Amino acid sequence: MRIDILTLFPEMFAPFDTSIIKRAIDNGDVEIYIHDYREFSKKKSKSVDDYSYGGGAGMLIEVEPIVNCLRSIPNFDKARKLITNPIGRTYNQEYAKELADLSHIIIVCGHYEGIDDRINNYIDEAVSLGDFILTGGEIAAMAIVDSVVRLIPNVLGNNLSAEIESFDNNLLEYPQYTRPEEFEGYKVPSVLLSGNHENIRKYRRFESLKRTYQLRPDLLEKASLTKEDLKFLELIKQGKELDLWKNYLV
Repeated sequence: MRIDILTLFPEMFAPFDTSIIKRAIDNGDVEIYIHDYREFSKKKSKSVDDYSYGGGAGMLIEVEPIVNCLRSIPNFDKARKLITNPIGRTYNQEYAKELADLSHIIIVCGHYEGIDDRINNYIDEAVSLGDFILTGGEIAAMAIVDSVVRLIPNVLGNNLSAEIESFDNNLLEYPQYTRPEEFEGYKVPSVLLSGNHENIRKYRRFESLKRTYQLRPDLLEKASLTKEDLKFLELIKQGKELDLWKNYLV
């Protein structure tokens, strides 16, 4: 996959030189290019903003340097072109999966005072992280890239890692534990130490449903639930716990 990012602040993307994204780049799973579209300004000062027609506070980013930057990217016309903007389509895990299936995406980082609206003639869609305002689109672009890259096959090392995380099938992830078995009186659930893989599966599914019901019940409306899931949910709604050794009875 190739990802191109257009920004006024290329230095903000230093985190791409660390962790999983760096490993993905080093392994050739993804190519990431950061473009400073200030370099495409025709002004001697290399400024890219100007006053807004009709008046108003602040300066707007001009459309021309961004378009010139876009056109400098190989095969830009075939890429999925996004712009970070609060008015855009709300980003979520399904959106991330959609982008991860593509071979080339381009992200134009929005700007706190805005960009000449004619930029929308050169991109495919606007994307928003949620109902809040950032001073620029760089942090949003980083979040999008991180969430997409980790879905590329082999990037996480174990493809199951991406399949069992929160929001997979619209459910939150179950709680997980590691050593020691007891810490300051808090113990690892005994079922996880039992070696009974079927009971562990049931426990994790129950806890995933329980966490979703308690924290994000809206997700359950979109989740694909089995007959077993529905039985578990009935127990959860009644405030009961799962007893794996009594056929779900508590």
